[in-house]
Amino acid sequence: MASIQIHQCLLFLVFVISPALLSHAKTAPAVADAPSPVAEPLNFTHILEKGEQYKTFLRILKDTQVGAQVVNQLEDSIEGLTVMAPTDNAFNSLKPGTLNKLTSQQQSELVMYHILPKYYSFVTFQTTSNPVSTQATSEDGTCTVNITSGSNQANISTGVVETSITNALYQDFPLAVYSVDKVLLPPDLFGPKSAKSHSSASTKGNTKNNGTSALSPSSDSEDDTNADTKSASGADFKGAHWGSIAGVLFMSILNLL
Repeated sequence: MASIQIHQCLLFLVFVISPALLSHAKTAPAVADAPSPVAEPLNFTHILEKGEQYKTFLRILKDTQVGAQVVNQLEDSIEGLTVMAPTDNAFNSLKPGTLNKLTSQQQSELVMYHILPKYYSFVTFQTTSNPVSTQATSEDGTCTVNITSGSNQANISTGVVETSITNALYQDFPLAVYSVDKVLLPPDLFGPKSAKSHSSASTKGNTKNNGTSALSPSSDSEDDTNADTKSASGADFKGAHWGSIAGVLFMSILNLL
């Protein structure tokens, strides 16, 4: 009898308490989800600083403000970027004064020539088609590079220099940074056509100067010759004039006699 009463009491509690618990569960406020961590901006220069042998490249990136442009492009880039970072030894291999002879605009072009406006891994290097555009590529198609690739190595050529791409400093979309042992020299600044144009301009200047100097003596000579001719003609005329007067006087004296 007692067990039956206990059973009935338990059933009563279940029927009374369960609806209250369910209604409380429905009205209880949901626990707010924890905010997702905000991704930090990609520190492009830190990658080079960590490499410890790209001080010259870092300095030019800063001086030309191209480094800041890369950071801004990475924030909303769809295709990503690829940077070829020359080592300090690569810059030291250049002829002394090479960088100092460049204008600010030419230094910017030199730096942008090392940046490809697309993310390239070693796999995509194998499937890319040449020529490959750079950030310095103009509308007429100058300042491009050619890339050839094997299984785990790629070669990049500017038409002036060629070097291997073997060491990836960073390789995670949207940015890839590769170390190169030579400075990529743009053909419009360092190629044969550039040297030829400078030589041609110099030759034209010399020709113009030589032509002027060659013409000057000739003009002076002609003027001197004309002056001499005029002087001789004047002397002949004067001599003939006085001769005529003397002849008239001589004939007058004879008539008087």
